[in-house]
Amino acid sequence: MTLWKGRLVDAMADEVARLSVSVTFDAELAEDDIAGSKAHVRGLAKAGIVSDDEADRLLVALDEVREELVAGTFAFAPEDEDVHTAVERRVTELAGEVGAKLHTGRSRNDQVATDMRLWCRRSLIAVADDVVDLCDVLLRRAAEAGDAYLPGYTHLQRAQPVLLAHHLLAHGWALSRDVDRLVATVDRLDVSPLGAGALAGSSLPLDPDFVAEQLRFSARFHNSLDAVSDRDFVAEALFDLALLGVHLSRMGEEIVIWSSEEWGFCVLDDAYATGSSMLPQKKNPDVAELARAKSGRVIGHLTGLLATLKGLPLAYNRDLQEDKEPLFDSVRQSHLVLRALSGLYATVEWQQARMQAAADGPAAAAVDLAELLVENGMPFRRAHELVGGLVRDSLERHVPLVELVQAHPDLGEAGARLLEPGVPIARRTTAGGAGPGPVAEQMEHFRHRLEVDRARLSRHALQVAGATDARAGAAPAS
Repeated sequence: MTLWKGRLVDAMADEVARLSVSVTFDAELAEDDIAGSKAHVRGLAKAGIVSDDEADRLLVALDEVREELVAGTFAFAPEDEDVHTAVERRVTELAGEVGAKLHTGRSRNDQVATDMRLWCRRSLIAVADDVVDLCDVLLRRAAEAGDAYLPGYTHLQRAQPVLLAHHLLAHGWALSRDVDRLVATVDRLDVSPLGAGALAGSSLPLDPDFVAEQLRFSARFHNSLDAVSDRDFVAEALFDLALLGVHLSRMGEEIVIWSSEEWGFCVLDDAYATGSSMLPQKKNPDVAELARAKSGRVIGHLTGLLATLKGLPLAYNRDLQEDKEPLFDSVRQSHLVLRALSGLYATVEWQQARMQAAADGPAAAAVDLAELLVENGMPFRRAHELVGGLVRDSLERHVPLVELVQAHPDLGEAGARLLEPGVPIARRTTAGGAGPGPVAEQMEHFRHRLEVDRARLSRHALQVAGATDARAGAAPAS
């Protein structure tokens, strides 16, 4: 049975059904559909379109449908084109003829837009929670790292020594911006489309502000055409997840490199590594590699949706059905990668001796030599040239750099002391830098940042809980 049998008599062709049926994936929205439907029923009762008794019967039936979904006993029928049809069919089976009033004053266009916003609101906050969990792991490992240091790199060439804690927190700050973006997207999408109808609203005395309040939306739509056609929030969500994926990919790439024998900066816990089906000696960083690979998948989802949206006229078009699978999959993949990387970083063993040996090469202190000359009055460009010449001379003549530094009248023993292991890292004193003092201060800032993030995610979770109270029973208090 279709929802338009009064206009189109012939049954839908099998090929069309296979193309257009979405219940196989939009069943993900079932609980949100029920929450939206319960708010809509209360709105119909408030407007006097259904009686209080009819509203009670519809609400009871919707609760029963939800219980069946939670218990896994809900039976989707072959004629269920989408989750909305399935829920309405089952409500009618349970409540009788009054079920035919469930869709009064509502279109699947504003219905699905509402469902998607409800789903995104809670799902993006759940992803942000996992991001903060990973940040907690990075902060803990940074605190445990103490004074361990390693080379910092530019162009994948050794540049300057940095504390391991500083390096780990660099990933943490990038992830904290991902939390910012996810929360900002949730704030922007927190607008109810319910009441926009197919595209132009309704002649019935509906109250969109009332249903927006029921669902704990911060506002309701101002333009019905925009309300049903807008998928900016899905594109934004996909961008947020894609950039999060890029950050996780970078972390994965780093672990792949660091765990190789050539680098040897870390050893993975057995639980977060794999072996080889042929080579007995192998310990492979598959978790890190999959983190790297999943980012391409999520980036593809973003570009695919943008290509779908770019040529659509107002208002609703069936093309918008294609927003769901990429979004649902991107959220699923983000959870998988975040939780696996949290476990990997929580258990990885750092090879501090190998890291520090790599960081203690004399050339790593080259900028410290130049800055010593600057402190003694030499212009930086001249100091840069002088030290660069010493490094080149050391490499070409195979003479230890420390000997050339000791022999230079502008450097001498003071310069040679800068080349001793661990000295350059202690000299990084500027705010936000890689030395012990700035990193200790940074760690406190980051700890506070995570506390703030936890608090705001908790506030959003309470808002969502208030809205989804419609799933379980009574209307949320105003």
